[in-house]
Amino acid sequence: MPKALRHGFAVAAFQAGVPPHLVQKWMGHASMRTTAIYGDVSGPDERMFAEKMWS
Repeated sequence: MPKALRHGFAVAAFQAGVPPHLVQKWMGHASMRTTAIYGDVSGPDERMFAEKMWS
């Protein structure tokens, strides 16, 4: 469960427009490549389904 919370936090941060370097810092990632994974899952399709799910 903690991993899901971290994942949700990172995705929500990207969706809110938080700069990637801050997400990297908050997540404690040494590499931006690791942080970028979370940004890749927040495309238009994912946002559409998230809006449907949470509304």
